[in-house]
Amino acid sequence: MSMWIGRPGTLREIVDGATSFDRSPDLGVSEFRSLAGGVTTWAPPVQPRRLKLKWSAMETDDVSHLDRLARRIDAPGPVAVLDPLTRNLLGGHQAEGRGEPGKWAWKNGELNMYGGQFGAHVENSVSVESVPAGGMAALAWRHPYWTGYPVAPGMTLTWWAPGLVANGAAVGQLVLAWYDAAGKALTGASSTTPAAPLVATVPTGAAFAVPAVAFTARGVWALGYSVLALGDVSAALLAGERPVGEGSPAYSITGYSHAPTAGDGRYRDIGLDLVEVTA
Repeated sequence: MSMWIGRPGTLREIVDGATSFDRSPDLGVSEFRSLAGGVTTWAPPVQPRRLKLKWSAMETDDVSHLDRLARRIDAPGPVAVLDPLTRNLLGGHQAEGRGEPGKWAWKNGELNMYGGQFGAHVENSVSVESVPAGGMAALAWRHPYWTGYPVAPGMTLTWWAPGLVANGAAVGQLVLAWYDAAGKALTGASSTTPAAPLVATVPTGAAFAVPAVAFTARGVWALGYSVLALGDVSAALLAGERPVGEGSPAYSITGYSHAPTAGDGRYRDIGLDLVEVTA
C-alpha cells in the first residue's frame, strides 16, 4: 500500500515512495538534576507525532495536490496521512482499552464505562445496562478529531475487538459504519461472528470509518485490546499478533519545500513537515 494524503473526502494516493520518511513522536521529555546529582524526568501527557517527508522527481499531478494542501488553497483545516507503516489506526491507550472514556461513544441509558476516568493507564470496563427490545446496545471507538477514521473508497480495513471476546462479553456484532465527508451516515458493514476479525472494503462516497461492537445482553466486562488496520490482516491477528495502537492523527503542514528536479524541470523535489494537532 502507498501513502495517502489529503483532507478527508479528497485523500490522494502518492504512488512515488518517499526518499526520506521520519515519523518520530515528539516525546517532550525534560530532565532535571538535583543538587545531590540525582536525575528526574517529566514527560507531557500528549506526545504529538511529527512527520518529515521528502520525494524526488515527483509527478505533476501529485505535486499539484500537495501544493494545494500546503498552501491551504481549498480549506484551512488539517490533513490526514494514511501511513503504510501504521499497523493499528487506533490510539495507543484506546487500542489497549485504557484511559478517558471519551475515546468511546454510546447511547445514554444503554452503556457506561468505568475505570479510565482515573488515569490514562487505567483499564476500562464496559457495563451494558440496557439492551433495546429486538436490538443491540452499541459501543463505538471515536476518532480524536474527525467524525471517524479517514479512509478512501476501495481500501480494505480489518476491525476486531479480541479483548472483549476473550473476556466473555456478549458481543453480537462487529460493525464498521461508513460516513461521507459531510458526516452523513452511509450503509455499514457488519459481522455476526465476533470471534474472527471483520474485513470490509470502503464503499464509494465514504470518507470516514467508525468501528463499533454491538452487545446482545447485559453484563460488565473488561474492554481489553482492539485493532483497526489497513488491509486484510485477519490471518496475522488470528495467529496472535496484536499491533500496538499508533493512531491516525490530524496533521497541520508546518513546512514545505518545492524545487525543480535537477536535470529535468518537468518534475519536482518536494518536502513536507507536519505535526499532529488536536484543534
